Amino acid sequence: MKLTRLGLLTLALAALGASPAFAALGGDADSVSADQARMKGTMRVSTTAAAYHVHEIMAASGTRVREYVGSDGKVFGVAWSGPAHPDLKTLLGSYYGTFTAALAAQTQHNHRHVLIERTDLVLERTVYQRSVSGRAWAPALLPRDVAATDIQ
Repeated sequence: MKLTRLGLLTLALAALGASPAFAALGGDADSVSADQARMKGTMRVSTTAAAYHVHEIMAASGTRVREYVGSDGKVFGVAWSGPAHPDLKTLLGSYYGTFTAALAAQTQHNHRHVLIERTDLVLERTVYQRSVSGRAWAPALLPRDVAATDIQ
């Protein structure tokens, strides 16, 4: 009986620890609607170019998040602007560890502007008064005809 209870407890804890899949940098576009639900926002999709689509979520906080999805279905860039910080752990996905390590390695800290330029991740973040904006992309995931300046 103890083994059964222990097994059920282990299974329950594993289920609680499992995090839902969100569209994130490098992730699939199929989970963008999970971001919309998590942010309690509204979403619209626009085709800016043949090479990619932009999924824009207006969060309940007033922050606008744009996820750039290539024709291969992968999120290659994210951008945000508004009065509140988005959950960067969700938006950056597997790149979040790279972001936090690069941030910790910076010798000079500017709380208003962050710039991280690595071969696997580029991130810019600006805080000005009550406004936050930023963008991040994975250079290796950029579609052929897309420039980093397209991510805004």
